[in-house]
Amino acid sequence: MKRVVIPELLDTDSGTPAEVADSLADLHGINHRFGGVDTTEAMVARVARQVNAKSLSLLEVAAGTGYVPATVQQRLCHRGLQLDVTLLDRAPSHLGNGVPAVVGDALELPFQDASFDLLSCNLFAHHLSPEELLQFAGEGLRVCRIALLINDLVRHPLHLALVYAAVPLFRSRLTRHDGPASVRRAYTPEELRALLAQTRAARVEIHRHYLYRMGVIAWKS
Repeated sequence: MKRVVIPELLDTDSGTPAEVADSLADLHGINHRFGGVDTTEAMVARVARQVNAKSLSLLEVAAGTGYVPATVQQRLCHRGLQLDVTLLDRAPSHLGNGVPAVVGDALELPFQDASFDLLSCNLFAHHLSPEELLQFAGEGLRVCRIALLINDLVRHPLHLALVYAAVPLFRSRLTRHDGPASVRRAYTPEELRALLAQTRAARVEIHRHYLYRMGVIAWKS
């Protein structure tokens, strides 16, 4: 299945405030039920075990309301791991309340080198061209101290069929368009591994998760 880039409506805020809010609610449901939260939790927990850490700082890029990192933070707290979260998004209207947040460009992160232990993104990598993804990975590895975490979809024909089957369940017309478009423009694990091999990552781990999710850990050292 060839990668096809189809513009996504939520990227350009092509909807009313109510439609955007419904689309973000759809994303919450997708992340809650179909591996989004679990994938990020598994990656953060794996890093914590590897470096024997009881606390970690994390910058979530293209964070939106911050639902995924906030939920992971709550879950890990019960497991004895403190996760200090900062959100970054291009649009202030996307950001949630009550969490440290910054408006900025994911390809030119407004932070000094090694500002956070981890830099994470969820359902963001597939929005980037290969060249942009390399630029983002370079920025992520610059800003993090330990690892860059990428949580994203796996492009696969069966995944696309499942998303089309779920389209009637989505609240927003934006999600009904963007869901299939996201799968079509997603990368495969092999494609991401080949791209990240061009970065300064010391090593790259890619794990498959529930319902065509993948978790990518690009270790800085």
